[in-house]
Amino acid sequence: MDSPPVRVLIVDDDALVRAGLSMMLASAEDLEVVGDVADGAEVVPAVNEYRPDVVLMDIRMPRLDGLAATELLRSRREPPEIIILTTFDTDDHILRAMRAGASGFLLKHTPPPDIVRAIRQVAAGEPMVSPAVMRKMMSYVADSGVDPRRDRARELLARLSEGERAVAALVGRGRTNSEIGRELSLSVATVKAYVSRLLTKLELNNRVQIALLVHDAGITDPAG
Repeated sequence: MDSPPVRVLIVDDDALVRAGLSMMLASAEDLEVVGDVADGAEVVPAVNEYRPDVVLMDIRMPRLDGLAATELLRSRREPPEIIILTTFDTDDHILRAMRAGASGFLLKHTPPPDIVRAIRQVAAGEPMVSPAVMRKMMSYVADSGVDPRRDRARELLARLSEGERAVAALVGRGRTNSEIGRELSLSVATVKAYVSRLLTKLELNNRVQIALLVHDAGITDPAG
């Protein structure tokens, strides 16, 4: 039996953007746009009504911005996955979105096939950040000097076993489960179990937040 389509909610204050995204996503048979809203203040009621799997979230909106709306959604018991889709790619926007629990960050000029691919990926539990955004995020954290989060990040990572730290470090380098498995000689199922354990131990929402914690701590070497 075929899987049900991925349910998508579009959040953007530009009606033309909402219409364009809806038309684009309609061409993908495994995706279904279940609704769209024009402001972050409308997101929670819309999620309650439409029960989307993935939310495409703009940042700048008149009453409640997309970053605050992301924080609201991710605080729910069973939140949808969230992809930030915006024209703004400043370091602050990227980091706030990732720390809030967004599963992806794409720019609005991203080619349509890549947007469709990102929705499928995050719906399957694999966060998606474009390579350019990931490089910017890593560079920003690496160059930020004394970071008040660093000691806390190192304290949290110190609680992990050696194997958990190795997996966390590779997540921090943007490796997929299969790549981590090859590098550490583990099955994909075992890697998934490690990642689930990391999320529980570190009290995080997704892999992107594991990556941020690793970079806050200044640890990217699997042996570190």
